[in-house]
Amino acid sequence: MERRKTILVVDDAAANLQVCKGLLSGEYAILLANSGKMALKALARVRPDIILLDIEMPDMTGFEVMDKIKKDNKLQNIPVIFVTSHASETLVAKAVGQGAVDYVVKPFDPDILLAKVRNALNTDDINR
Repeated sequence: MERRKTILVVDDAAANLQVCKGLLSGEYAILLANSGKMALKALARVRPDIILLDIEMPDMTGFEVMDKIKKDNKLQNIPVIFVTSHASETLVAKAVGQGAVDYVVKPFDPDILLAKVRNALNTDDINR
């Protein structure tokens, strides 16, 4: 039996974590982190197949977390999708420039998020 792919969802809002968990847990193993620091602690123990990362969090921004991920040889190839309430083209450009594979604006359509996750995971499988 094939291992279920693991998604790390990072968001400071408990409601957003639960929405993502409810949407994705039927198909994937889900890890939740409610802060950037918690996400980095989780990444020290586990290597998820993909990360869904909020931008605006109190302890460190998603961009700061992304910077640490991209500087770590063990983590830098994990696909990251920013999931945020910010729709600014400047932030989208910054996210993609930092290495994000996609960008989803909250509130999101569940089918679109699921399709983007599947696409990123399938693309990652092809590139391995």
